[in-house]
Amino acid sequence: MSEPLNYRSAGVDLTTYDETMARLPPLMRRTFTPRVMEWKDGFAGLFRLDAKIGLLSRTYRDPVLVASTDGVGTKLKLAVATGRHDTVGIDLVAMSVNDCLCAGAEPLIFLDYVAMSKDDPELTAQVVKGISDGCIDAECALIGGETAILPEFYQPGEYDLAGFCLGVVERKRLLDGQDVRVGDKVIGLASSGLHSNGYSLARKIVLDHAGFKLDDRVDALGCTVADELLRPTRIYTRPLKEVYRRYRVKRIIHAIAHITGGGLIDNPPRILPEGCGMRLKKGSWRVPPVFTWMQELGGVTDEEMFRVFNMGIGMVIVAADYYAESIVRHLNQEAEIPAWIIGEVVPGSREVEWA
Repeated sequence: MSEPLNYRSAGVDLTTYDETMARLPPLMRRTFTPRVMEWKDGFAGLFRLDAKIGLLSRTYRDPVLVASTDGVGTKLKLAVATGRHDTVGIDLVAMSVNDCLCAGAEPLIFLDYVAMSKDDPELTAQVVKGISDGCIDAECALIGGETAILPEFYQPGEYDLAGFCLGVVERKRLLDGQDVRVGDKVIGLASSGLHSNGYSLARKIVLDHAGFKLDDRVDALGCTVADELLRPTRIYTRPLKEVYRRYRVKRIIHAIAHITGGGLIDNPPRILPEGCGMRLKKGSWRVPPVFTWMQELGGVTDEEMFRVFNMGIGMVIVAADYYAESIVRHLNQEAEIPAWIIGEVVPGSREVEWA
């Protein structure tokens, strides 16, 4: 007579799952702020919008909630291939948090979804450690998530990630592009590298076409292929907060664009009102070596590079002309992030043109 069937025989070991879950609460708690409310064994995360706790006092007059969700894409294949899973969690946080920042929002909370074919406590802990690190950098709280074990859905060793960010902004400070005017300056904030977009093309160029291995060292990059391609996405919460703190009264930032899929071709027009275009000047910022290296390896056209990759600009700020140079100086000196004036708003039809 055969053994009776159970969950373990179907591919899910609840004992191992419990071991995984036991590792996660400390990684979450390190991201908590005083506004996080504990719900022991609860079914959801709790967060106080208005709060008066000790020295903390936060109240809103007309709050607008801002939500975003995203993933990491095929960059995960590189994490699996190298066994390095401690940075893709930062990417996960960055992709959603940076989108919320474009509305002028303060990121509040983050949720994650991790799916894999077989429970792996060590792998899950590495991934969530990265998510926790990203939340600390983004100054938001990781208050919950889901770890899904899906036998036969993913190949052994593979996994997928999704992230969800919720932020808040006072309605009068919401950035929806309506304040953008002809003559405004365009400020580019440096990316850390490829971030988390264009990896299907990047992997094809570097690994398939050029035949590099992930542990090959490349002199032009000053590091290995894996080091460069797994460099985590930059999170822009703190640099933007530095600017907001410096200019508390005046509304000097008119719009923000996160440069993701679509690059500098498709993303900037999304924040332009009717009657406005954007003129960007090539050569006005430093393009990281990884982009020129990949372009030469693959013989990729300029147009394709600027549509697929961020080309060294991870976020674009449209600001009042009078304050633009001051903002750039402040970002470089106080926020310690490279920033440049890379263009201006011109009369046009919501497109990017190049000077």
